[in-house]
Amino acid sequence: MQLYYHPLSGHSHRARLFLSLLNEPFELVEVDLKNGEHKTPQFLKMNKFGQVPVLDDAGTVVADSNGILTYLAKKLNRTDWLPTDPLGAAEVQRWLSVAAGQVAFGPAAARLINVFGAKFNPEEVIGRAHALLRVLDAELEDNDWLVNGRPTLADVALYSYIARAPEGNVDLTEYPYVQAWLGRIESLPGFVPFVKMPVGLSAAYG
Repeated sequence: MQLYYHPLSGHSHRARLFLSLLNEPFELVEVDLKNGEHKTPQFLKMNKFGQVPVLDDAGTVVADSNGILTYLAKKLNRTDWLPTDPLGAAEVQRWLSVAAGQVAFGPAAARLINVFGAKFNPEEVIGRAHALLRVLDAELEDNDWLVNGRPTLADVALYSYIARAPEGNVDLTEYPYVQAWLGRIESLPGFVPFVKMPVGLSAAYG
């Protein structure tokens, strides 16, 4: 398997993290976003949206980070990570939708301002991030994991941008249960960290 990625992309990291947690052999192929490699005809054949990550599994190409998570869990029959019972599957899908919605337009967008110079309204996206974190902290107050009392795709999908939220000036200190959850993910066998950038509150914290 080849994973086309960029080290500063949280979407890329969630795919890389899951492959590592699965102990599945794969090759990392860095895409030069700065020089527009993701917009070349060759890359656009793999993903018409011109986005990372993309997984190439011996010619089977899967784009979109959440799509990659689902593909891997299904292909490898990892029902521990993607439950097959109706309620468990629905709950994982709920959090995958949160990853593509509230996470993308909250902490991920806030981080993009400082890391890539994105033109979002900081007050708006930071406010969205805190709204999400309040819900997530309440969810985790009585639960170690988001679904079925064990790590699933739900946790993997949310981890990267929540962990690096301080890079977007989103303070995690008010959310003790979220912080404890991040620590549990980081203690899983096969965990690989998401690169830290010295920007936002991360720079202030040192």
